[in-house]
Amino acid sequence: MPATRLQEVRRQRAYSASAVIEMMLRRAEMLGIPVMTASSLKTKLSSWENGRTAVSPTYQRLFRDVYGLTNEELGFPAELDDSEVEELRSRLTIARPVDDGTVELFRQQVENARHVDRKFGGIAVLDELRSQIAQIERLLDYSTTRGQRQALAGVLTEASALAGWEALDRNAIRQAWDHHEKAKAGAREAGSSVLLAHATAQQAFILIDIGEMEAAVGQLGEARTAGASAPRLLRAWLAAAHGEGLAAVGRRAEALRAFDEADALLPNDPVDPALPFLFLGPGHLDRWRGHALSKLGESDAIDQLGDALPRLPQEFMRARTSLLVDLANAYAATGDRDATLAYARQAKRLASQIKSDRQLRRLNGVVLPTGRSARR
Repeated sequence: MPATRLQEVRRQRAYSASAVIEMMLRRAEMLGIPVMTASSLKTKLSSWENGRTAVSPTYQRLFRDVYGLTNEELGFPAELDDSEVEELRSRLTIARPVDDGTVELFRQQVENARHVDRKFGGIAVLDELRSQIAQIERLLDYSTTRGQRQALAGVLTEASALAGWEALDRNAIRQAWDHHEKAKAGAREAGSSVLLAHATAQQAFILIDIGEMEAAVGQLGEARTAGASAPRLLRAWLAAAHGEGLAAVGRRAEALRAFDEADALLPNDPVDPALPFLFLGPGHLDRWRGHALSKLGESDAIDQLGDALPRLPQEFMRARTSLLVDLANAYAATGDRDATLAYARQAKRLASQIKSDRQLRRLNGVVLPTGRSARR
């Protein structure tokens, strides 16, 4: 039995002690935080995991980034605000009422986090997002006018939905669910059916991941209804999300129809300034359809996925990793061992690079063929 929650988390992730130390050192270097040497950390990690020594706030921060979990989930005391967060909170409280500039500052922080997340994964920004969410919530608690509350709630929804997606990528399932619940509550406070539809649909992927397929399909259907009057880009995204859920339960005709509807709705421009949380270019939609075809066991899944791969923008590292996992699965279904291994290795390299525990878990489920066979 693990001596501490910290030790239990590492074992659950199947990380070696040396791998955790390496990740902590890289993250500390990125943040400019001075830390002890690798050899000293090796001794200290054993002491921390066996409960002999308390983990200082500096190393608590690094553990949160490495594992994508909160202090409570790691067995540490409740997180305390650092001086910068406390200072910002005090200034915002004093500068009531919250103005448009303050809201725009939060929006820009979320947008910056999106770009970092696309390139480097959730390890780089999840902890910062949690701190930002806590700040917005404190401000929202003390905002008294409807305009203030709606503006802050809208940003809270976007930050929480992004944090929830990153938490899911780190396999922090409960945290991912809670962030999405917060996002949906924020969308209702903001009076935005668009934000509510997006957060509701995105949360359904958690249900798919834990095997609650029918519940996921139901929730995705509700999200499409809620977003019936949304801009075309979101309606296309909602249709594709619904298509993935339908494919997961084997409803082939309905799944393919949903993707056809998504394709028909997709605007020429994959960027809508009113929907900064969405990017759905043709390459992304084709990748998504290929994922669904793979789940359905369709023979043309490989062609669909292979065609989409070179068209994915380079910065979308998580999407690329997911596509490579799909190709590994699709080739495994044909019995082509060499191709399965090739794509699985590429996927593992990228998943390890961005610390995507979700994609690594999917890779573990790839059944390697016993022999090599050529595609017909």
